Amino acid sequence: MGSKTYDSSQVIITFGPHIITGYAEDTFISVEEMGDGITSVVGANGEKGRSMSQNRSLQITLTLLQTSKSNDALSAAADFDRASHGQGALPLAITDLTGRTLIADPGAWIVKKPNAGFGATIGNREWTIETSNEATYHVGGAR
Repeated sequence: MGSKTYDSSQVIITFGPHIITGYAEDTFISVEEMGDGITSVVGANGEKGRSMSQNRSLQITLTLLQTSKSNDALSAAADFDRASHGQGALPLAITDLTGRTLIADPGAWIVKKPNAGFGATIGNREWTIETSNEATYHVGGAR
């Protein structure tokens, strides 16, 4: 059994027509399910029941260098979505070409623009994106 390799340069993010570049140095993508998944309740007599959340949407945080040209593209997308009164949801795809993880959605949107700080060195910008309930979220291993 050979060793597996992960290469962060092989993680491709597209939002609408733009390929995101300028990832932050450490964690540059964080994905969280917004629903509760499967919850369970145990009754007083010990009977257990489960309920499945129908909220399959995701909250995705993209962390980019403050120098990334993708900040301009994401700002423009956020501005258009607001100016068009919510007509600016765009396709999103995050693919790890060295693995089997895939996140995709036909209509994701930017929640709000990131806080902007300035210092002596290059900082980061954290963009929060939400997906529709149509999102695909597959967490896979390395190829």
